[in-house]
Amino acid sequence: MTEPLHALDQIQRWMQAAITHPDGVAEGMNSAEAHRQIDAGVADVEKVLTRSKAMTAVERLAIYGSAYYARLLECMREEFPATTHALGEELFDSFAAAYLQQYPSRSYTLCQLGANFPRYLVESRPPREEGDLEVSWPEFLADLAQFEWTFSAVFDGEGVEGKEILDEAKLRAVPPERWPDARLVPVCCLRLLTFRFPVQAYYAAVRNDETPEMPVPAETLLALTRRNYVVRHSTLDGLEYRLLSALVEGKSVTDAIEQVAQSGGADFDRLAANLHEWFRHWAASGFFQAVELPEAAEPKPG
Repeated sequence: MTEPLHALDQIQRWMQAAITHPDGVAEGMNSAEAHRQIDAGVADVEKVLTRSKAMTAVERLAIYGSAYYARLLECMREEFPATTHALGEELFDSFAAAYLQQYPSRSYTLCQLGANFPRYLVESRPPREEGDLEVSWPEFLADLAQFEWTFSAVFDGEGVEGKEILDEAKLRAVPPERWPDARLVPVCCLRLLTFRFPVQAYYAAVRNDETPEMPVPAETLLALTRRNYVVRHSTLDGLEYRLLSALVEGKSVTDAIEQVAQSGGADFDRLAANLHEWFRHWAASGFFQAVELPEAAEPKPG
């Protein structure tokens, strides 16, 4: 009896289900997704794909599956070059292969391939011994991968190119009496990050073809943004980070300052002394799109 011919799009979707399955092409062919396209598993695969003189149909299909995952591993190394350097390529590939098993690619674009990799590194951390609170190698890897992923996401995402942003001249144009109620609108590509290690320095060293060692732990607070298609980061101190975070959340200047001042451990004198310089730096770095001012109250009739 002649086997029915299948439409090309059916065969393509069947092959996709087979070769992209995280447990291999055999499991892929037997999966529900493959059977929704063509009712053919490992036992009757030759309904769809013929064998060659040297290989079975399953072996032929496995070549595509191996090439698919080899390409994904290559993309992961390109997405996380500093993490690859920290682990070494062989060990990185082991981590990445296990990651792709747990978080298989579901998007039409490879831009999202590594989105969950930092989370996976946290989830796969060996259990701590009781009482062990030390941050060490696993935390460094997770922080480094998170920095690399955020860096790529900012580079590939929406930016402010071609748009007006808040510069120093626009800051100076705001009347002093209006500043207490002003709200600053952050640019869409601004990200505020907290790390346990100075991963930005390690990343920069790898990009400069150096061979850095793992840095010592140190609280690291960063602002990451993009201007003219170049991603830049700024290192912030704790007080500056807290104030900037409150402003990014949408609080007015007065409310943001009060929140920081009341949060405990805040040096109000230092906050007041540095306020002007911080605003100048934020404007020069392109952190904000605009200043929103409430409508001025109508004067009361005399």
